[in-house]
Amino acid sequence: MTVLGKLGRFVLAVFTPQVYVTYGVLWALALEGTAALLAQGSWQPSAGTAVRAATVVLALLYLRMIDEQKDMEYDRMHNPGRPLVTGAVTQRELRVAMVVLAALLVALNAGLPAAALLVLLCQLVYALGLVALERASARVREGLLLNLAVTYPVQLLLSCYVYLSAEGEQGSWLGWRAIPLVGVFVAVFLHFEFARKTSWSGAGNARLYSGRLGPLGSAGTAMGCAVLAAALQLTLLRPWRESGADAAWALLPYAALVFPLLALPRFLRRRTGAWPVPLAMGYVVTSYLTLTIQAGAL
Repeated sequence: MTVLGKLGRFVLAVFTPQVYVTYGVLWALALEGTAALLAQGSWQPSAGTAVRAATVVLALLYLRMIDEQKDMEYDRMHNPGRPLVTGAVTQRELRVAMVVLAALLVALNAGLPAAALLVLLCQLVYALGLVALERASARVREGLLLNLAVTYPVQLLLSCYVYLSAEGEQGSWLGWRAIPLVGVFVAVFLHFEFARKTSWSGAGNARLYSGRLGPLGSAGTAMGCAVLAAALQLTLLRPWRESGADAAWALLPYAALVFPLLALPRFLRRRTGAWPVPLAMGYVVTSYLTLTIQAGAL
């Protein structure tokens, strides 16, 4: 099989397109659209919008390739079917693909604001540095909460890239409001992150937040992140100012709260099993989709 064929199979195995592409595109659209709505009162997607969406998806693929290499020793014991473990693709082939991806990302963004490209490069380099850091530090590698604090900036830098690229292209800036805007996307992601690792079983499991915080503490954190995202949106967008049909569009993003509001009582009532991950995924997709629709409609 050719290297391209092996890489294609690798992507299909660890980077499910319908999940990652949907997530990356909606993330870019929702952030850019909301920033434009706040700065200018309206949003019109451009060619730059497509570049930013493609960049986020390709950067997520780059991160996925890093994660597969970073987790290789763990996967040898617990996930022996992973492509890197089985030899379906080699580390050298992945590293060459990462170089190609990085060059493609730079080329895609060459015509967009330099500050955004600089942040994107920092994100790619930071992600590489995490591999060395986790190999050198058992605390970072094995400490779930510390690992989250150290690794999450790769996601945060992608949000900063989208904001700087979009607003720099349009020539309008939010000032201090950019911080709570990016905070919305931090909170949405962290809801999913905590929810997917929250369970009544596995007390003391180092790979579950509920093993460190307890089931109630982990579930409360997941719910708190969703509430925080909604509160930040209220602070920024102030939907009560709208009237008529615009009021409905302004309130649309808060429909995403239905997912954690369904999941939390189900999790608490059963006292067995885990937080329903499909509901956590539904919350993320609905949050980003409704923010995108709102930005296009108002």
